[in-house]
Formats: sequence, C-alpha cells, structure tokens
Amino acid sequence: MRDRGYISLTLRCQSRAMPYFTYILASKSGRAIYVGVTNDLRKRVGQHRRGAGSVHTAKYNIHRLVYFETDEELDLARAREYKLKRWRRSWKNALIEKNNPNWSDLVMEVPF
Repeated sequence: MRDRGYISLTLRCQSRAMPYFTYILASKSGRAIYVGVTNDLRKRVGQHRRGAGSVHTAKYNIHRLVYFETDEELDLARAREYKLKRWRRSWKNALIEKNNPNWSDLVMEVPF
C-alpha cells in the first residue's frame, strides 16, 4: 500500500508551474550584454560559459549573470525578453544597476 502523503506530495509537485527566467548576461567589461529566457537558469548560464549558449555570447565572452527575474508562464517571460531586447542600452544598464550596482555575477543567487 502506498503512503498517501507521498502521492499527494508528488501530485502537488507535478502540478506546480515551472518558473521561467528572463535574464541578462554581461561581458567582464560590461560593454557587451545578452538577453535571454529559459526554465533552467543555472544550466543555461553553464551552456553560455562553455561557448554552447549562443554565437553572440561566445564571440564576445558574455558569461556573467548580472540580472534575472522570474515568471510563472513562458509567454510572460518571452514577452519580457522581447521587451528588454528592444530597450535602449541605457535603460538596460539602469535596470541592472538598480538591482546589482556592482554588476556582480548572480549565478549563486538563482533560487533553484
């Protein structure tokens, strides 16, 4: 006989929405940035750091996670990514500096 608590816990975990991350990576100098979206931010940052994330991040050595936010729905995260990609660079810089004034690498602060 199965433990009912285990079954209900499993069902709750399966029904819980996966968070999606909209994120900004920056080069060491901060001159080049990249905006993206993913459901596994640590894995995606690792891909970028190995040069497998995108041509742009590999070409310009964009490896530092300087900003991220979460959404419960993929459509919302993609819409936010789309919006951020069209922002002026000065607006993106202000967003980063408001939350991360030293442009520190935030990968260890990713909640999952």
